[in-house]
Amino acid sequence: MSKIFGYARCSTHEGKQDVERQRRELKERGATDIFMEYESGCKIDRPELNRLIAELKRNPQSTLIATEVSRITRSTKQLCEIVELAKELHLKLIIGGFVVDCTGPLDSLTQGMLMMLGVFSEMERNMIVDRIRSGIKHAKAKGVKLGRPALTIADIPKKVTEHFDLFRNKEINKIDYARLCGISRPTLNKYIAIMVDK
Repeated sequence: MSKIFGYARCSTHEGKQDVERQRRELKERGATDIFMEYESGCKIDRPELNRLIAELKRNPQSTLIATEVSRITRSTKQLCEIVELAKELHLKLIIGGFVVDCTGPLDSLTQGMLMMLGVFSEMERNMIVDRIRSGIKHAKAKGVKLGRPALTIADIPKKVTEHFDLFRNKEINKIDYARLCGISRPTLNKYIAIMVDK
């Protein structure tokens, strides 16, 4: 029995962008297995996309839905690879309002139109990057400081400062310290550097 898969993606975390709108739209269009992630569309190796591709290989003749081509990828090369996979597995791709039926032979016009969508998606991304670079250059020329403000002792969570003496006295190691505070090792390292210097 063929399945209907959906894929939703945003470049940044939910605080800035939200895949929920995409998820709702995919569900309305019949997707029952929806894969969602926050990754750049230029990144080839994406955990949820990899999981989706593995599922598609286990379920040939299924349907894959995305709200637009840029959600699947911003790379024309990767899009070509996905189309080849769709042809090999006889999938139906539904991208926005564009249906690419690979259950039978794919006509050249449809494939060409899909590739053009991929080219436009990649070009749009490149234009965004150019605008960002231009904005950064302009801001630097005006003397604006960019990036996150430097961390201070006041930014360190209370739990980290409370257990610092245990770590300093070698009663716990970094792994236990990070686990105790519920933070990652790299984050803990930043906090330790500030507390050691204070």
